Amino acid sequence: MKRTTPQILQIATGKPIKLWTQGVPVEPEARQQLLNTAQMPFIFKHLAVMPDVHLGKGSTIGSVIPTVGAVIPAAVGVDIGCGMIAVRTSLLAGDLPDNLHGLRSAIEQAVPHGKTFGKHDQGAWADVPKAADQAWRALAGRFEAITNKYPRLEKTNNRQHLGTLGGGNHFIEVCLDETNRVWFMLHSGSRGVGNAIGSLFIELAKTDMRQHLANLPDRDLAYFEEGGRHFADYLEAVGWAQDYAQQNRALMMQAVIATARRVIGKPFEAHLEAVNCHHNYVQQERHFGQDVLVTRKGALSAQRGELGIIPGSMGAKSFIVRGLGNQEAFCSCSHGAGRSMSRTQAKKLFGVADQIRATAHVECRKDKEVIDEIPMAYKDIDAVMQAQRELVEVLHTLRQVVCVKG
Repeated sequence: MKRTTPQILQIATGKPIKLWTQGVPVEPEARQQLLNTAQMPFIFKHLAVMPDVHLGKGSTIGSVIPTVGAVIPAAVGVDIGCGMIAVRTSLLAGDLPDNLHGLRSAIEQAVPHGKTFGKHDQGAWADVPKAADQAWRALAGRFEAITNKYPRLEKTNNRQHLGTLGGGNHFIEVCLDETNRVWFMLHSGSRGVGNAIGSLFIELAKTDMRQHLANLPDRDLAYFEEGGRHFADYLEAVGWAQDYAQQNRALMMQAVIATARRVIGKPFEAHLEAVNCHHNYVQQERHFGQDVLVTRKGALSAQRGELGIIPGSMGAKSFIVRGLGNQEAFCSCSHGAGRSMSRTQAKKLFGVADQIRATAHVECRKDKEVIDEIPMAYKDIDAVMQAQRELVEVLHTLRQVVCVKG
């Protein structure tokens, strides 16, 4: 395998930026956002940039931001703990129904999904099921400790969202691997409560720094310093939201498996290989001999031997990968293909007919409400994987046959 080295951007007033983006376009706005982040005084060693990099709010999606003594809430963002879970089953493609519409409909009925419109939250439980209630009880004590300090986080549909999908780019898929083995895979995070936690602490960071905001390259880079009023509270709340997100995915996967058992009618195993990983989070890690906070904004941990999931778009393949532990990348890889255009631009450029053609091989929604998720709005997943071949190795290649979108 030909060795690739990251492109390195050096800036006079900050740390270097190392980009694993060979053969993948990087928009000028995203590059400028990276330059802004690299100027922050607490960045450790360098920024690491993944090949799915694109413009984000606060910090660039597809970036790995190591810090010492400070954390940037907007770099973590509001979809705290967003990530993936995948389960390999003993089913083969031939075991699936000839018409997959019934399976998609059954999954849509089993897992609440969709966006909130005013006071109507179509993605919440009307009656919280027993499994979600039990999971909530395990999370409730720590959440109460957080809401005692920040009461406005209490009424956030937290219990009603546990085990639900949400909207946007969140999805549930039935996939086939290279041997036609059936996998279930889904993408979601900490839902409304995570959004509320992220939004609150981003606001608090800006308030705490109001006298210094003008000196920041971007006001969304407002940060908490270790030892300051909100630093420990933020890490506590973020850690809780990440645990909520992981439990949220596990509950949905249980529901998907139970639904498939009912629809398919054939006994199968679904615990042969499972991965549940974040790609939007912050945690303490040790790199280059130092304890640092690592914020992965649309990036995945790829420690040597660690399993992960890199999805493509709703019409492209996805990958189960194993990390190679690349130290220069802070043991990270991309979290997906990465958008090549904004949602607004995708809706201007494409129509329902384009969506139908691009997803002809997938049982999924093909209406104007999901055009912003059309495959052409994303980067070429093959180019993204080629650019990070020193970060991960591919174990399985998946192609979806059913996709449920929020």
